[in-house]
Amino acid sequence: MTNEHDKLRIAIIVGSTRPGRRGGQVATWVHEAAVRRDDATYDVIDLADHPLPHLDESLPPILGSYSEPHTRAWASTIAAYDGFIVVTPEYNHSIPGVLKNAIDYLFAEWNHKVAGVVAYGAENGARAAEHLRQIFGELKVPVVRQYVGLSLYLDFEDFERLAPRPQLAGYLETLLDEVTLWGHALRQVRSVGATAA
Repeated sequence: MTNEHDKLRIAIIVGSTRPGRRGGQVATWVHEAAVRRDDATYDVIDLADHPLPHLDESLPPILGSYSEPHTRAWASTIAAYDGFIVVTPEYNHSIPGVLKNAIDYLFAEWNHKVAGVVAYGAENGARAAEHLRQIFGELKVPVVRQYVGLSLYLDFEDFERLAPRPQLAGYLETLLDEVTLWGHALRQVRSVGATAA
């Protein structure tokens, strides 16, 4: 049994805001599996509930000098978590613009925290997952090796209702194991960094 004080806080981020999106169903599936565990607290963060205009800060986020109230609110939300599971569709070999925009708003709030990726698309969201690895690498966010890729053809009935293949539950458990393992390790990294500062 994990001590409540020691539990990681992991955000499951719904990375699409498009009408008719499947991200909400996928995030619910991830959340239901995650909360059956006792190793972390898991919350769903829906980008639709955090409307951010196209990046409108005059200074680069690496400076941490946020002038806009929506930026400060978003920074406060992300800063509260030890790691992230990003649920993203694949759009043209990449991630949705709204997700890239939300990531680009911040810098330090992402640093030295772990991420996992659950992607979906015609090709299991594989290219979106790989692009997200590149983006997060610049933000000092290690992305765990295991990702979960959902096929629009095989894991959704009539392209609408989520019905994941049975083996994907095992992949998701492995992803959650890796996220929590790295999450605890990176909590130590952040602690050392805070002490050094």
